[in-house]
Amino acid sequence: MLARDIYHNNVKNALIKDKWKITHDLLTLKFGKKDLYIDLGASQLLAAEKAESKIAVEIKSFTGRSDVDDLEKALGQYILYQDILTELEPERVLYLAIANSIFEDLFEEPIGKLLLKNHRLKLITFEPKQEVIKQWITPN
Repeated sequence: MLARDIYHNNVKNALIKDKWKITHDLLTLKFGKKDLYIDLGASQLLAAEKAESKIAVEIKSFTGRSDVDDLEKALGQYILYQDILTELEPERVLYLAIANSIFEDLFEEPIGKLLLKNHRLKLITFEPKQEVIKQWITPN
């Protein structure tokens, strides 16, 4: 059994509150002989467009020895998952979900601002205790 991130249920509940339907509580990507697992898959009906928006969410708690080390690992995983999703499910948008406190500690510093400026990733920030989404950060 795969270990879930400590915030797995918090993010899942926050997405549900934000009107997302959880379609995968571990989204399996089969690529060659390898299986990879993204924490959540979700969809939402866009009423105005009568289309469905699909996302994949990788959740990171940043509880390792350093925030920068955790960030390096999260970025590598994000890039790998993004490239595989582009091949297998190009309609699904990948997000990295992090607690709002981590966003403030890392992404309001020069290193995080650089990643956002260079459009390296899409983020969801959330409040774990309230189980609510704070921000959807999508580079243009």
